[in-house]
Amino acid sequence: MPNDDTPAPEQGAQILNFSRRPGTPVPPRPTGDRTTDVVEDLTKYTRDETSDDYRHRMAVNAVAFAFVVVLGLVGYWLADTMATMRKNQDCVLTGRRDCTPVEVPTRERF
Repeated sequence: MPNDDTPAPEQGAQILNFSRRPGTPVPPRPTGDRTTDVVEDLTKYTRDETSDDYRHRMAVNAVAFAFVVVLGLVGYWLADTMATMRKNQDCVLTGRRDCTPVEVPTRERF
């Protein structure tokens, strides 16, 4: 049952306020000096635009793409081989004959 002093929700999202249980410790907030130390430490990870080697990055991307394509093709071949083997095994286990087609080379006439 809503209180009379709570405002009516608007057309947008509704915000729920969650309160902490009594006795739950509150995590400490960082002090002002500590946050400036963290920001100063992050400056060593910044890069300028001239250090980016576009050719090397594109070559690595091409190699990675080729690897993913080969990996996908190998996965497809493996799944197809497993399906064929399963089909042949099911055929043999049902007691049928001539489950696997035998390719006979044709004679060429000269």
